[in-house]
Amino acid sequence: MQAACISCGDQVMLDRKPMHYHCGLCGGLLRIVHDFRQVDSARLKRIFDERRGMRNCTTASGVWRYKELIAPELPDTAIVTRNEGNTGLYEPATVREFAGIRRLYLKAQSENPSGSFKDNGMAVAVSHGKWLGYSTFACTSTGNTSSSLAMYAAAAGMQAMVLVPSNEVSPNKVLQTLAYGAALNTFNGTYDDGIVWLSDNAELQSMYVCNSINPLRIEGQKSIIFELAHDLDWKLPDWIVLPGGALSNAAALGQGLHDLYTLGFIDRLPRVAVIQAEGASPFHRMVAASLRTLTPELKPSTRASALNIGNPPSWLKALRLLDMTEGITAAVSDAEIMEAKAHIDRSGIGCEPASAAAVAGLRKLVREGVIAPEETAACILTGSMLKDTDAIREYHIDGKLSAAPHLRNVIRSVTLGRSGNGLVV
Repeated sequence: MQAACISCGDQVMLDRKPMHYHCGLCGGLLRIVHDFRQVDSARLKRIFDERRGMRNCTTASGVWRYKELIAPELPDTAIVTRNEGNTGLYEPATVREFAGIRRLYLKAQSENPSGSFKDNGMAVAVSHGKWLGYSTFACTSTGNTSSSLAMYAAAAGMQAMVLVPSNEVSPNKVLQTLAYGAALNTFNGTYDDGIVWLSDNAELQSMYVCNSINPLRIEGQKSIIFELAHDLDWKLPDWIVLPGGALSNAAALGQGLHDLYTLGFIDRLPRVAVIQAEGASPFHRMVAASLRTLTPELKPSTRASALNIGNPPSWLKALRLLDMTEGITAAVSDAEIMEAKAHIDRSGIGCEPASAAAVAGLRKLVREGVIAPEETAACILTGSMLKDTDAIREYHIDGKLSAAPHLRNVIRSVTLGRSGNGLVV
């Protein structure tokens, strides 16, 4: 298994310890290098179709179904799976009307076993670390990464060590991580501080890092766009819209689209829009200013806690995605995010605030005339509504960020009347 630096191209093998996350020459992030010369896309399409009907086996997973395009060298004995992927694709009319577009798909990665899109990448990272012989897996997290890692480490019979910032993290995600048995450590600082610490110290403590600096995480997350394309018979919509925090999803989307297009699975590339929260939008600011170097947000702040990242590790990979797809960025306010979330929740699908940024951003881009109403789009919903129940209480009960009162719901106190008298409010 081979990786190459995305900046200078220097290559390194990833088939033995120690694990490498950065280039030894220039410090750049790594990407996995595949030899796809023997790939027959028509043959693999038939195989993928057959696997889609399987149950109770490794290839029933929505990640490992596409193993030939993700980690073909990984032995089956190393694979850890929780039947990740296989998530729903929905077309709720109310959300489409809210966004103002002709056709809208919602890909609900919130239906993954730990409740977020991180499972697609974590399945591959933990499997790779297990293959290399690591027994302790580490991450820093605003919540979803930690709960996903804790789940996979538990499933593999391994230990997870998690660093979580003390502030602006959903308690639900922290409790989920705790329940899965991870060694949970809070610290005064940001997600970005945790990444720096792990980069300097993880290997010294024999820990395998499962954040998005790990190129195997990105490989696993490619399966999101693989499954979406498979869902739609290999014909993608005009636009893919996704939220951007650490930008690992954007990095994976870029690599996945590149693979699908160059191998002949799809005949055209969709355009991509990466949406950030206004209070944590260093990538959007860079793109809007036509710059090629990111200036970190030193004190990011947004109610969409999964987007609360000021120095996204995968920004350069995400920028290359935009270059490849004529992509764009946008930033939306917390109020816009919560309004979009209310519409998604009311559609019966539901999501956490960060997921709703994709729909909020799509609506904004349609209203600004950047995306035409007659076009089609798919939004990636990255996390479950149960990931952040405080956000539900704040919006509906406390009235915070509720610009649209008709979307608020209430809890009524009633008296149970005698037979035939109904409820007395």
